[in-house]
Amino acid sequence: MLFVDMLLVMVVALSFIPIMTGYCAASRGRSFWLWFTLGWVLPIVSFLLLFALIARDELDPGRQLVREARQILKNAEAKAVEKQG
Repeated sequence: MLFVDMLLVMVVALSFIPIMTGYCAASRGRSFWLWFTLGWVLPIVSFLLLFALIARDELDPGRQLVREARQILKNAEAKAVEKQG
């Protein structure tokens, strides 16, 4: 029984990186299942690669402007719908 418990703890511990990688990817609009699978196959590499992609998105001024423009358009559309309804 002790072996089964240790095996279960190891599986839960090893699944932390794939779940975290998938969650971070999904919150950035990327495929959860793709990054979850990559997290299982290449745990450290996939996490570092996703971190680099997120850092690139955050540090690129052009991407920040596009994100802000989308938010402005979304708010304007919500106000227009609110006035009509």
